[in-house]
Amino acid sequence: MSTLPACPQCAMENTYPDGDNYVCADCGHEWHPQAATTDDEARVVRDANGTVLHDGDAVVLIKDLKVKGSSITLKQGSKVKSIRLVGSGDHEVDCKLDAGQFMLKACFLKKA
Repeated sequence: MSTLPACPQCAMENTYPDGDNYVCADCGHEWHPQAATTDDEARVVRDANGTVLHDGDAVVLIKDLKVKGSSITLKQGSKVKSIRLVGSGDHEVDCKLDAGQFMLKACFLKKA
């Protein structure tokens, strides 16, 4: 069994060392072994005021947000309890409001 890490891009285990880097033979992605661990630690999500957000925080919407593809508008001042931070795309916050489950950008939120 190989002790080499799987590729962070395609998750295949067909990797090999090349100098200081690892290379994926399937997709061709190259990465430094230390870079993979520091990316997760370096991810800091900040609200509109620059305050660092954490999982479980309560936040407030700072402006009205129209929901794409529907007639729903999330109103300014709506309080969101127990947010969850996600690392997918440009929407960093996963939350549940009265209107449903939403992914929001942190720049439209402030910590309560």
